[in-house]
Amino acid sequence: MKKLINHVDDVLAESLDGFAAAHAGIVSLGAERKYVRRRSLTPGKVALISGGGSGHEPLHAGFVGRGMLDAACPGQVFTSPTPDQMLAAAEAVDGGAGTLFIVKNYSGDMMNFEMAAEMLTSDNATVIVNDDVAVENSTYTTGRRGVAGTLVVEKVVGAAAERGDGLAALKALGDSVNKATASMGVALTSCTVPAAGKATFQIGADEMEMGVGIHGEPGRRRVKLGTADDIAGELVGSILKDLGMPRGQEVLLFVNGFGGTPTLELYLVVTAALKVLQGSGIKAVRFLTGSYVTSLEMAGCSISVTAVDAPMLALWDAPVHTAALRWGV
Repeated sequence: MKKLINHVDDVLAESLDGFAAAHAGIVSLGAERKYVRRRSLTPGKVALISGGGSGHEPLHAGFVGRGMLDAACPGQVFTSPTPDQMLAAAEAVDGGAGTLFIVKNYSGDMMNFEMAAEMLTSDNATVIVNDDVAVENSTYTTGRRGVAGTLVVEKVVGAAAERGDGLAALKALGDSVNKATASMGVALTSCTVPAAGKATFQIGADEMEMGVGIHGEPGRRRVKLGTADDIAGELVGSILKDLGMPRGQEVLLFVNGFGGTPTLELYLVVTAALKVLQGSGIKAVRFLTGSYVTSLEMAGCSISVTAVDAPMLALWDAPVHTAALRWGV
């Protein structure tokens, strides 16, 4: 294992310290590193909180800031944060209008966020993200996994929270964005969890895992390596089948790297995905390309498609200022 670390037990703590120092104008680190929070809070605003295991950076801490999250709770690598972390974060960023938890559909995250919500005495609600169309049930979930579509939910709902929408409206919006979003990924290599010291799974030099999860969970099947056009054809085809959109529908196209794929290749996948969308009469009107929801150093990518309308586009385009996303400011 070759990684830029000192000791495996200190990876998360030292990374969080560096993140907080590098982005001190945007975020601050909570006591005992339980959470990352916005440095400047807006009184009277619904607080948005998410989190999950580390190793997916910049998700979630990289999306804390104006126009997105108020706080994020980082767990150890590929391990859910604890309920006390979430409770501490909610109390730290409480603006008096309630709390909305945005949770990826993984068993540990679901259980711990539910416990935190039950312990929280103020009004709260939860949006569950389950955008992965690859498998219905997996090693970590009952039902579909929450993957890169989480970013889309956090951005759109974050913009609505910033303009002052109430808790019930934000919950409904988050559920709507999740329903309008579908994702699927492909892995070309495995990744190595520092504490494990070896690859999560073995895959041949001429193989790829179609429908892989963001923790290296198995997908639909292991197949021989194909071209970018072949890969995009299967990923986007599965997404379009799931969403069932009419011809002429406008969408957001999000091509996400898993941490070990060059940007050069991600934009090539954008071209390949556009061919499939255009062939189905679907019009991509917004794009996001880059490594935002990663799996340590895994090579591969996911494609997410979100059906959009004018109100949702306005929220997507609204100003955002976080460590990982910034526009309109």
